[in-house]
Amino acid sequence: MDREALRMVRSPEFWRMAVLWTLFLLYSYLLLFLRGRTAVPRRRRPGPCAGGEGEGEGRRPICVVTGVRTRRHRGWARRRRRRWRGRATTSSSTVQEIRRQQPDAHLEAFHVDLASYKSIKKFGTLLKQWIQETNSVPDIQLLVNNAGMLAKSHRITEDGFDEMIQTNYIGPFILTSILLPLLKNSPVPSRVVNLTSFTHRCVSGIDVSEDALRGMKLGQCSVGKSYPLASTYEYTKLCLLLFSYELHRQLHTSSVSVMAADPGVVETNIMRELPPCLSWFAFFVLRFLNLLQQTDSGVGAVLDAALAPPGASGKYFFGGKGRTIRPSGLSYDVEVAKKLWAESSMLFKELQLRGRDLGTN
Repeated sequence: MDREALRMVRSPEFWRMAVLWTLFLLYSYLLLFLRGRTAVPRRRRPGPCAGGEGEGEGRRPICVVTGVRTRRHRGWARRRRRRWRGRATTSSSTVQEIRRQQPDAHLEAFHVDLASYKSIKKFGTLLKQWIQETNSVPDIQLLVNNAGMLAKSHRITEDGFDEMIQTNYIGPFILTSILLPLLKNSPVPSRVVNLTSFTHRCVSGIDVSEDALRGMKLGQCSVGKSYPLASTYEYTKLCLLLFSYELHRQLHTSSVSVMAADPGVVETNIMRELPPCLSWFAFFVLRFLNLLQQTDSGVGAVLDAALAPPGASGKYFFGGKGRTIRPSGLSYDVEVAKKLWAESSMLFKELQLRGRDLGTN
């Protein structure tokens, strides 16, 4: 074990991940067990959208998935392709792999860095251009906010945010806000799926002020101490869940539904910044406890959320097979969610104004 790994093993954040995360993962499965054989929403099989002017056939629905790079993400993209049978935006390597298996797949790769407003804005513009070139009506039917990271240090982005907070929460909030008009413009019911995590249950109280969302308080508390990577990750996942429920409440009268999906633990490269020996050991223990899912089963909750009927909007999908459980009580706090929405919207507007001043909007 090298010095970096030894230093991390001695930190409270490591034991928070090792103990609390394991306990709350087990608790989630306990909720699943106690739920029993209650009826679950059946997956819908969306057909083509209504044809536009001059089109003899219905248009294929468009699905946008962020962060499609790891094995879990590629598995999701392949299975989404088989079930949704539409167009998707994904990574170039995944595009090549899916096209080898399914030559008739309609896929396009775009690069977007969720830790950069400029990159998200550019992606939104390019996506709209691509849709206009391939469809008569500018709309999308599914957005899956799948990208995420577990950073080991406090890094400030060009927009002035902690990198993990911007990647895991601020970025998805901005991307969803930019693409929401396209989702609302869909002639058939559309969907937003946000990937959260059982780790959100570790948060007992939450600060959604501007300073907290920027990660400024993390910089202050990490002086002379290790970066609180575990608690920061938990914070971002709870923020994403609060955002999901507030978006669900705001869109309840529209044709856009909002789902939260928790894939559990799947072996991905999300721990790539941690010492290799520690990530290997973590996966070894989880595999021994039978808590580490295979890729195909790991994407089950995401597919359930993407293909559930619109009436299931606001549900928290976990465990696959269409099953849902209740998230933490804090995630249902309406007042906190409204405040988080207001602060996030203010930060988004600030980035928009700054972009106009710099001539990038």
